[in-house]
Amino acid sequence: MMQPDEPGPLGTHWDGRGCHFAVFSAHADALELCLFDAAGKHEVARYRLPDCTDGVWHGYLPGARPGQLYGYRAYGPYEPEAGHRFNPHKLLLDPYARQIAGELRWHDALHGYRVGSPKADLSFDRRDSAAYMPKAMISGDHFDWGGDHPPRVPWSETVIYEAHVRGFTRRRNEILEHDRGTFGALGTQPVIDYLRDLGITAIELLPIHFFARDRRLLDLGLTNYWGYNTLGFFAPDPAYLSDGTIGQVKWAVQRLHAAGIEVLLDVVYNHSCEGSELGPTLSFRGLDNASYYRLHPDQPRHCINDTGCGNTLDFSHPRVIQMVMDSLRWWVTEYHVDGFRFDLGVTLGREPGGFDPGAGFFDALLQDPVLSRVKLISEPWDIGPGGYQVGNHPAGMAEWNGVYRDDVRRYWRGDEGLRGALAARLQGSADLFDHHRRRPWASVNFITAHDGYTLEDWVSYEQKHNDANGEDNRDGADDNNSRNWGVEGPTDDPAILALRDRAKFNMLATLLTSHGTPMLLAGDEFGHTQNGNNNAYCQDNEISWLDWSKLEGERGRRLHDFVRKLLKLREQWLLLRGVRFMHGQGTEEIGLPDLMWFDELGQRLHSGDWDNPVARLLGVRRVQPRGDRVEIAMLLFNADSAEHEFVLPPPVPAFRVLFDTADPLGDERPVAGDRYALAAGCMALLGAQVDRQTALQWGEAKVQDAPGNDP
Repeated sequence: MMQPDEPGPLGTHWDGRGCHFAVFSAHADALELCLFDAAGKHEVARYRLPDCTDGVWHGYLPGARPGQLYGYRAYGPYEPEAGHRFNPHKLLLDPYARQIAGELRWHDALHGYRVGSPKADLSFDRRDSAAYMPKAMISGDHFDWGGDHPPRVPWSETVIYEAHVRGFTRRRNEILEHDRGTFGALGTQPVIDYLRDLGITAIELLPIHFFARDRRLLDLGLTNYWGYNTLGFFAPDPAYLSDGTIGQVKWAVQRLHAAGIEVLLDVVYNHSCEGSELGPTLSFRGLDNASYYRLHPDQPRHCINDTGCGNTLDFSHPRVIQMVMDSLRWWVTEYHVDGFRFDLGVTLGREPGGFDPGAGFFDALLQDPVLSRVKLISEPWDIGPGGYQVGNHPAGMAEWNGVYRDDVRRYWRGDEGLRGALAARLQGSADLFDHHRRRPWASVNFITAHDGYTLEDWVSYEQKHNDANGEDNRDGADDNNSRNWGVEGPTDDPAILALRDRAKFNMLATLLTSHGTPMLLAGDEFGHTQNGNNNAYCQDNEISWLDWSKLEGERGRRLHDFVRKLLKLREQWLLLRGVRFMHGQGTEEIGLPDLMWFDELGQRLHSGDWDNPVARLLGVRRVQPRGDRVEIAMLLFNADSAEHEFVLPPPVPAFRVLFDTADPLGDERPVAGDRYALAAGCMALLGAQVDRQTALQWGEAKVQDAPGNDP
């Protein structure tokens, strides 16, 4: 029999002689704890939780030990039209489960209502779902961290590499086959050496939380590969554990930390895998549907769907905020992760009146003594009203900059009227982020991500090719701002291949010389392709798994080596990173303005110049003091179809060509005179360092910022 105990903390906590259980439900009449045998097939005991305090049901079970499998049953009103969906015939997963055993086996019994009946979700299903449910496990895992310390890489030095645990290593032949596609591979020396050699400082992993594989996809012979369908917010998915232990995640994190590489997790707190009101009853819906989910005020039978996934977690409810905060803190303190990327982050800031950068969750997050010290990145949109909020998140958070992706793609595709937009993106998107004393790092710049084309596909396809997804090519974005340079898909034409390669060099060079935080999509650095599939969320196969053999080909190796070169330059040159926003202002230290925009004639750009629709040439001069020296960098852009000679505006120090995408792996060389010829469809970086005295003498010329020079 269970004994009375304190109401917190939530979840299970073993003390060496028994276990404390606590679970939240504001509207339940009673909760039962169900224990299962080691295989999770047979219920061996059932106990009524003895107490409820402030909506937390709690009790203590002597003799319960780590490894014990359990679940809950909740008793209460089944009144869908009032938002309540209690059904004690449905076994419920503990929202705080830190280990989960077994898989979700789809069956109609998982639904609280009778599937297929008239007014389906108003009916009541009495079949027991336990046989089809995964089970929570009392966790007693211990891991010796051995003095592990987070790298704490400064934001201004951070380079993010977005990768999928499975797809990243599934085809790495030098790794034991048993470990490929798991954390057992992620922590191996070949993987770590590759990331370090490339210049990566943080790996951002697509969701690793325990997630449900969609029934519809499984029926089609597919699966939810990306994992944006969370069921357990405190537990890693067993599919990524080659040895079956959660300690393998910690081992990989420890190994990456020792190499100076941070680990960021893509987390999905905006919705759960239970879907709409017609979805299954697996955890939150059965425990307290009206508390966990946002329901239509006038029709609480229905979920509000601001996420496009059927339901929306209610971040105006303090217990939802508490659960998410506890989950995040658990991953930092127990797994030592270094930060999070919040999927559909606008949902997390939704109050009853809409998105609010001062929402309760953001306030809680940014004042937390643990979480406020890690990297926090929002995907600043969802599909609800007012759902596009790039630049509008609170100070202290970074944001995926979708405007950056679109503007840079359109510029290098050859669209008109993009010179001003490109200029803004190069300088950390100050038009979006330079407020509330934010820094350029708040803009997470990317040209590709898991959702959409790879870089190779961006230069190869103008139409999506998602036929393998089983939706008649209806899924995925229709407008990708892409260009195939004359042929849709693969080609052997050397001229087209040369154009495509140059476009990739330009895109990557733009990304890695822009102020802000760059994010690379894994595989883009050697030409991974998904054959035109821009929504490969359900492709757990060679469409998504990185093809490492491309590194053995000339095109893949050249691209890889250019990315490595760019990242070394970014590390060496402060001007390529951007610690603060630049606005073309002179300083007493150097006299010269920190930023200047010019055309191919070396003339400053003025307000009217930014509006020229056919202007595809742009020059940028950045100036930055660094110790006893002053760095000067010139970025030259030519998206035109002809070669152009740029006149370099004075003063002209002894510049060197750091790279030119016409010859991306060429050696550095001096620039002769004050002119530079830039081939069609190319960009170049020129750099120089002078002593401060020389810079001050130049400043005596009283070079002042021109009105309208800052886009």
